[in-house]
Amino acid sequence: MALSVSSAKLSTGVEDDKKQKAFVFPKFVIMGHRGFGMNMLQSPDEKLKSIKENSILSFNVAADFPIEFVEFDVQHKRHTEMKGEPHLRQVVTKDGCPVIFHDNFIFTQEQGVIIEKRVTEMALHEFISYGPQKDGANVNPMFRKTKDGRIFQWKVAEDDPLCTLKDAFVKVKRSQGFNIELKFDDNIMYGEEELRQTLENILKVVDEHAEDRPIIFSSFHPDVARLIRNLQLSYPVFFLTNGGCEIYADVRRNSLDEAIKICKEGGLHGIVSEAKAILRTPNVVTQIKDSKLSLISYGQLNNVVEVVYLQYMMGVDGVIVDMVMEISEAIASIEVRNDEDDEEDDGRKCLILFGEESKKVRISSDAIALLTKFVPKTTLFVQQ
Repeated sequence: MALSVSSAKLSTGVEDDKKQKAFVFPKFVIMGHRGFGMNMLQSPDEKLKSIKENSILSFNVAADFPIEFVEFDVQHKRHTEMKGEPHLRQVVTKDGCPVIFHDNFIFTQEQGVIIEKRVTEMALHEFISYGPQKDGANVNPMFRKTKDGRIFQWKVAEDDPLCTLKDAFVKVKRSQGFNIELKFDDNIMYGEEELRQTLENILKVVDEHAEDRPIIFSSFHPDVARLIRNLQLSYPVFFLTNGGCEIYADVRRNSLDEAIKICKEGGLHGIVSEAKAILRTPNVVTQIKDSKLSLISYGQLNNVVEVVYLQYMMGVDGVIVDMVMEISEAIASIEVRNDEDDEEDDGRKCLILFGEESKKVRISSDAIALLTKFVPKTTLFVQQ
């Protein structure tokens, strides 16, 4: 896949080239969520507990399928000085290594008691000590806390050690694109200088190891998206939003209209939206395209082939999915036929066929248009 990915050159921080040409993906793109798919330890579906998310193994397994990117979460040690405790100050600032991990906290068990530790306040050697080790040991078992407060031991069929951003560049197949989500805690107020230092350290790793790998940056944090756009000129930047599916104190995060505004003001290249928000207001796709922005979606609805296909027909540029094998293989076999090419078309304008040859599904464009009218009612109460 051809993207402009020569190097992560730092700009002067000036908002330059805000009237850049629209960034366009050359095809409908599939991105593997946290690699081969996120882990839902509470789910009865074994597919969601097959391979450790955000791991080198997960990234490389995903790369074996016809997808263009893997998406993963990058966090960084905070540049925070703890007055009066110099020995602790050294621990949280000494390595400053960007690591790949989704949750804000790692949960483990010590003497039978579950404890939590903030990822960004660990030294690197402590972070990588959790979960399986390269020698096969697993001294510090990992647990995960769900949104409803339940805690599950992090058990998957194929486990793999935790990793750094540098590890991903060095160990993941060179042809695999990276969607690097810049992860920050919603409950922490970050100063501009702290954000800038964090992003510059991440860009240093990218600059040293990216070579010609396709890369895009994305973030739910409006100021982070703006800063990463200003700090480098080489890679597209996308603003992440759930489009109002959840409400935040920062109103910039609460609608697709706000997301469009952020992108236009900050010279960003596109939006990554919760699929439900797109399906509730299909006309927003045209609005986003008229603003010369690309549109990617994420969410559990993207694990349903028909929903992914519907977005493909609506003009969405790509999807982030957990069911990498099923979705990528179905999309790879999509075939579009015009009515003059098919004598059995019954006057319909076009047919789209997807799935295995022996059981392809035939859906007309008229049927798709009708279906979009009902999607908002059927997706309003789908759980995250």
